[in-house]
Amino acid sequence: MDKQEMEQHLREIAFKRSTAFCYQCYTKCPDGHCSQCGSDDLMRCFDGVGVEYGTSWIVEHILSEELAQANLEEAFEESVRQCYPEQTTVGWMTFDTLRLMKEQDPVSWRCALGEYESQEESDENIVSFDGGSTFYTRDDLEAFIGDEGS
Repeated sequence: MDKQEMEQHLREIAFKRSTAFCYQCYTKCPDGHCSQCGSDDLMRCFDGVGVEYGTSWIVEHILSEELAQANLEEAFEESVRQCYPEQTTVGWMTFDTLRLMKEQDPVSWRCALGEYESQEESDENIVSFDGGSTFYTRDDLEAFIGDEGS
């Protein structure tokens, strides 16, 4: 499933979990029209959270509450550990390679982590719906969407 399909499914989930709401009359309108004023220009009400137009805010809330963010730092560290030996010897001293890299050149480490993040996003292993502030793994999103569909 590509990102657009995921977004569509998440909008459907948000729509199912929320109710149409007439802000003018301040009443829920489950049939899609306000029974008091007849308006069909309705917001969405997500109980316990708020009222607003659209569903993107509902999707963001649902994801933040029900799905763990991708731990890119941990995944990057694991990737580095697979590429390099666990320990590095300098003279007579032995160091943890990962710790040595992080501590001796933190700028390079952050740059490499940023490149890793970009590559994972390009490969669609991680997905963001807020411009890259928060990432979720593809597997977690697909499982969440699948669970909601059943």
